[in-house]
Amino acid sequence: MTDVRLVMVPGWGFGETFWDPLRARLKPFETDIVDLGFLTGRPSTMPTTPSETVTIAIGHSFGFAWLLNRKNHAWDAYIAINGFTRFSHAPDFRHGIAGRILDRMIAKFDQSPRDVVADFHRRCGAADPPGDFDHARMKTGLIRLRDWDFRVAYQRLDMPGLVLAGAVDKIVKPGMTNDCFHGRKGVQMHWHETGGHLLPQSDPDWCADHIRAFVQLF
Repeated sequence: MTDVRLVMVPGWGFGETFWDPLRARLKPFETDIVDLGFLTGRPSTMPTTPSETVTIAIGHSFGFAWLLNRKNHAWDAYIAINGFTRFSHAPDFRHGIAGRILDRMIAKFDQSPRDVVADFHRRCGAADPPGDFDHARMKTGLIRLRDWDFRVAYQRLDMPGLVLAGAVDKIVKPGMTNDCFHGRKGVQMHWHETGGHLLPQSDPDWCADHIRAFVQLF
């Protein structure tokens, strides 16, 4: 099989260790993490991989939107886990999160940032909110959740894709997932019937099984 490298990007409010349960199940594949600096304030960059290596970019939630935001999609395939191409509601995106909800989160973030982050983690199903985080990067991330729209950019991606979604995800609900990904030619979509928003942590074996099967295509 061709050499494969998996490049993983966590979602809003999470850091490098978010991927630990899934990485442990994906050995012996090489894995790299792009840390967006939400917790450390020190973002990393996309790694450079040899041309003969197949690079598969994996984004969780906001991390997948971050990948779509890059002008140079320097990978050979992608995996969206609890991902989306747009997050906020629009007249032609009816399953998005209402803009007023995101506006309230952004406004409250300056006064009570820890409350906003803790509430988000509770809704995600995370065990514990982060102890420290970078205020500016987290707020910028919220603004991007409200404003970013990569539906057109996603349709232009000409490469294999895998979408893993949770049927009981309270953040990226099934309607949003279907609006973003359903019916796209060349894309595999798999639903975890009891999975929520943190599939790489709550169901790493299920994720790893689908990722290994996807990698076999290369």
